[in-house]
Amino acid sequence: MGPSLVHRIRVEAHAVWLAVRDPRTPLTAKLFGLVIAAYALSPIDLVPDFIPILGLVDDAILIPLGVWLFEKMVPAALLAEYRAKAEKESRLPIAWGGILVVLLLWALLIWLVWSLAVMMYD
Repeated sequence: MGPSLVHRIRVEAHAVWLAVRDPRTPLTAKLFGLVIAAYALSPIDLVPDFIPILGLVDDAILIPLGVWLFEKMVPAALLAEYRAKAEKESRLPIAWGGILVVLLLWALLIWLVWSLAVMMYD
């Protein structure tokens, strides 16, 4: 069985990011790639993610469509290079320490907000 759809989209989005940063990529493709990357990483979507099913469908359609259009703007040899590098980097070990730090910071932020809310309403 091949790679999962989520893995494939992640590799493609990473390849777009690599292409945007490469001086060999045409300017129009760079600009369009930045829009794709910004949309993929942005917490603001056309349809908010908290809306059941529809919130995820826009990402599942718009991001692959954007990547497909981006592919038409970049020479095939360059895109193959970006994909190979993105695939290789996707196999690197996960930085669990970094994830733990981020989770601890979020927990601290939530605790601080909760504590302030309790103090304000006491």
